[in-house]
Amino acid sequence: MSNGGPEPPYSLDTSSLMEWQASYYPLDVFPSVAAKVAELIEAGRFLAAGLVHDEIQAVGTAELINWANENSAMFIPTPEVLAEALSIQNQFAGLRDPKAEFEEADAYVIALARMRRGVVVTQETPAAEKRNPKRTHFIPDVCRELGIPSISLLGLMRREGWSF
Repeated sequence: MSNGGPEPPYSLDTSSLMEWQASYYPLDVFPSVAAKVAELIEAGRFLAAGLVHDEIQAVGTAELINWANENSAMFIPTPEVLAEALSIQNQFAGLRDPKAEFEEADAYVIALARMRRGVVVTQETPAAEKRNPKRTHFIPDVCRELGIPSISLLGLMRREGWSF
């Protein structure tokens, strides 16, 4: 994809990374996807908030944990996005899961995209598309209200013009 200007970075949600490697495009079956992702990482366009790394460490597969550790440069330290994330959390209280046992990365994912003028990549769907949503706002809802582009992992592949 090229529109003449600098290409926007992507801010990845934990869901996209987990589903990429565990469900849709496992590294051992789709090494070409991993190679394309590596190019985006090298270009500084495949990013994630530090809390995404923390979530991967807590709930990721062994393979994803190893991959995240090997690609630690893509994870932006929490302090760099903290103020913006707190602003988003305050504006959209319904984004937080009241039953969450630890700090969630959602607001940080959105904050990173907002700060870098990037695109959020998430597998989440808006609250209106859920049968019984456990909260009022999900990542796509907040992105829509803030005017931040939000796409799925497949959307990223299409946006980049990847074909395999």
